[in-house]
Amino acid sequence: MRITEIRERTYPIASPIANAYIDFSKMTLSLVAIKTDVIRDGKPVVGYGFNSNGRYGQGALMRERFIPRLMEAEPASLLNDAGDNLDPHKIWAAMFRNEKPGGHGERSVAIGTIDMAVWDATAKIAGKPLFQYLAESHGRTANPKVFVYAAGGYYYPGKDNSKLKDEMKGYLDRGYTVVKMKIGGVPLKDDLGRIEAVLGMLPSGCRLAVDANGRFDTRTAIDYARALSAYDLFWYEEAGDPLDYELQAALAQHYAKPMATGENLFSHQDARNLIRYGGMRKDIDWLQFDCALSYGLVEYLRTLEMLKSYGWSASRCIPHGGHQMSLAIAAGLGLGGNESYPDLFQPFGGFPDSVRVENGHVTLPPLPGIGFEGKADLYKVMSELSA
Repeated sequence: MRITEIRERTYPIASPIANAYIDFSKMTLSLVAIKTDVIRDGKPVVGYGFNSNGRYGQGALMRERFIPRLMEAEPASLLNDAGDNLDPHKIWAAMFRNEKPGGHGERSVAIGTIDMAVWDATAKIAGKPLFQYLAESHGRTANPKVFVYAAGGYYYPGKDNSKLKDEMKGYLDRGYTVVKMKIGGVPLKDDLGRIEAVLGMLPSGCRLAVDANGRFDTRTAIDYARALSAYDLFWYEEAGDPLDYELQAALAQHYAKPMATGENLFSHQDARNLIRYGGMRKDIDWLQFDCALSYGLVEYLRTLEMLKSYGWSASRCIPHGGHQMSLAIAAGLGLGGNESYPDLFQPFGGFPDSVRVENGHVTLPPLPGIGFEGKADLYKVMSELSA
């Protein structure tokens, strides 16, 4: 058993939208296919992975460091002890060989993308959905029903409050009960008008989250916190720079309602510093670490262990990214849910074609691996890469 080839390609996911910090007019991602010599249903098993939006493709790092290290490794050194499957932890260690600690940068995205493909292949070789494979590996019972929320509410030219409300209504019509919109791209007064427009059209039982994408300094973050306290929001997300733990801790003194952050922390060490110094509250706040950006599931498992040691439940984790990998982790390891981009970053976002959102939840089908093959437009792109 061995990995026979690893392919990568950069794909555009450009869109004329913007949050408070960046626009997505030139956004890209990397897609990876890992071929093996294992045959299932008459074909070699291929694992697929890609990185989440917001960090661009990472092909150069993969080609120069991480793919060569795997292809040069002794094949048996990448297998589990029984020799009947890949070992994602050993593969991760092989990729990270000769890398200094700290300063994680873009390498966490490159490794996380390859790691996703590794887990997809591993579960396929085992003949199981990844969520089931993870649950069994950790002595849990898988729950294929996962909470999801609809992320949108971006800024773009000509988008007034009427169009914002139409967008949010579209998400509600598709079965979502929690929707999210961007803030921080216009003055506070204008953002409050946008928020009130959405809150005014939400039916009973539905909630709104807001996301500043790290835009604010401490004073502005607190000004928003005081204004937002008047509303019953699902959460106030990433007010300041993701590494400014002092800002986050100060914000907790001015905002008593739920906050969320963590999507731009790319290692378990950075996640630990958030827990130690960021003033996050384990009973009401939410953590958004995204495995596809932060060295993959191998590192995410370390993060979950760290959280447990600090008394946090995995159910307080709702990952960023809107991809099926985090859905599988949520179903297999008991996370609190997952982000979803119903209309953006296609074909990489979304669910298998048979899946529908019902009362804010989706139920994952029993497809082998992560389940990419169940999404026709995505699998078309993936199969072209691996052909």
